[in-house]
Amino acid sequence: MAQQGVTEEMYAHVAEYGDRDEYSERERLAIEYAERFALDHLGIDDAFFERLREHFADDEILDLTICIADFLGFGRLTQVLKLDQSCAVDPT
Repeated sequence: MAQQGVTEEMYAHVAEYGDRDEYSERERLAIEYAERFALDHLGIDDAFFERLREHFADDEILDLTICIADFLGFGRLTQVLKLDQSCAVDPT
């Protein structure tokens, strides 16, 4: 992550992205998109997509959407199957 400019401090405070100066507007929008996608996907409206398009091209929005969906899906998969860090399956 450091190679992309993400510091430990940024990672530790990602949930506070709106109140922190180290995030760019693009980063804030990407985080907001991920949060809304996870918590209220039906609430993502045309006005939000207009805001995204001010900072992202359509192909970037598509890539971002696929990444968010993949990470959310994989996170839910690991929770449902009760996989731990070593990927062991709990047989119960």
